[in-house]
Amino acid sequence: MKKWISLTLLVFSLASAIASVTEIFDEIAAGIKSGDVKMLSRNFNSSIDLTIGTAENTYSKAQAEQVLRDFFAANKPTGFTIVHQGLSKEGAKYAIGTMTTSQGGNYRVYLYVKQVGNTYQINELRFMQE
Repeated sequence: MKKWISLTLLVFSLASAIASVTEIFDEIAAGIKSGDVKMLSRNFNSSIDLTIGTAENTYSKAQAEQVLRDFFAANKPTGFTIVHQGLSKEGAKYAIGTMTTSQGGNYRVYLYVKQVGNTYQINELRFMQE
């Protein structure tokens, strides 16, 4: 009987973890699609690896917010779709998507989130022009 209870609790905790990853990716996708930097930054880790084209750096949460604000001002997003999700060897969750802009350009977007406490936070975000 104890084994069944343990197994049931394990299944529910795994389902909860999967749901929270899906929720974070849904919120991130909505933030990118609308160019809402505030929504995105709520999910940033205290420092974030941010790459835009060939410029890459590690920023504080506030610095990354400003860099993204400038990027979205120059490349207004009109759409974003996640095309793939997975799990890295290190245990980070990732998603790959495509962002379209009002200028007609497309960006391949790579998102890496790690669990910090009981939430997932963005550790790395990359925008690569297609």
